[in-house]
Amino acid sequence: AQAWRQWLLRAVAGDPENLQIMYGITGERDLRERELPWLPGYEGSAPVRVGNGAASQLQLDVYGEVIETLYVAHQNGVAHCADTAVLHQRLIEHLAQRWQEPDEGIWEIRGARRHFVHSKVMAWVAVDRTIRLAKAGALTIDVAPLVELRATIYQEVCDKGFDPVRNTFTQSYGSQELDAATLLIPRTGFLPPDDPRVIGTVDAVRRELSTDDGLVYRYPTCGEDTGVDGLTGDEGAFFLCNFWLVDGLALTGRLDEARCLFERLLALRNDLGLLAEEYDSVQQRQLGNFPQAFSHMGLIQSALLLQQMATQSFPRHAALAVPAPRSTSRSTRQSTADLTPHA
Repeated sequence: AQAWRQWLLRAVAGDPENLQIMYGITGERDLRERELPWLPGYEGSAPVRVGNGAASQLQLDVYGEVIETLYVAHQNGVAHCADTAVLHQRLIEHLAQRWQEPDEGIWEIRGARRHFVHSKVMAWVAVDRTIRLAKAGALTIDVAPLVELRATIYQEVCDKGFDPVRNTFTQSYGSQELDAATLLIPRTGFLPPDDPRVIGTVDAVRRELSTDDGLVYRYPTCGEDTGVDGLTGDEGAFFLCNFWLVDGLALTGRLDEARCLFERLLALRNDLGLLAEEYDSVQQRQLGNFPQAFSHMGLIQSALLLQQMATQSFPRHAALAVPAPRSTSRSTRQSTADLTPHA
């Protein structure tokens, strides 16, 4: 954890205003993307790309993920670092100026920027954890304006990111599309698991993003037409999102259903117990990057949560501790280090 923190300080290099969502392993910033048209790609999955265009995207959720990581580190006894505290303060000051902007969001869309609900929730997480650290004496910062900002973000998300007719949070402000990333809302502490809006969101994702056999997609796609992500084509059920659904079911009191889905996901592993990025319910095979670390991280987190729920040891505010997926089958592939809790 301390080594990662030092890597972060070197990579950002005193320039949090230009925080990238990913860097090279040694901290390099230049990850310009180019296509290799002479390569067909696995089973014709062109274009084959080198680099990652998402490095230049605005993804507001990253601020929440980084600051959540620093918060979890403090909670688990990682020694205080004065340089990190300065970086933290500059990050939160910059986020306070930009959180109202649209962004590309957690899935690194290649379409138009939007006000993604998950991004705003993670902006709330950044402010909330900063307040918590300040009150614990780990940061020297005036919390009064942050308390007000936290309330402002919360109210805006509830007003603009929630569909009262369908009783669900949507993918972005005013949209009809849903997004499995909203399943993370109770894990962040933004709303308690027994809130009707959380329960409604879990139900809506299961209902509207479900495959024929009951697994869930990340978000709707449009076949040969260009979807909200700026891409054509469809994809399989996203393993990590299905583990998020396991968590959502468990947290909302449906432990039997959560365990059933968890066991089903375990059964989809290969003979070595490994998971890819996605699952094709039609051809009944794994798809995408393989093995996919995020899928296994989701498995581990769900296993721990189910154990905690069974022993009634799950705290009311659970640390997020879930990685934000950055490498996706339909958008960008990478060999870079992302700013996620478990990078």
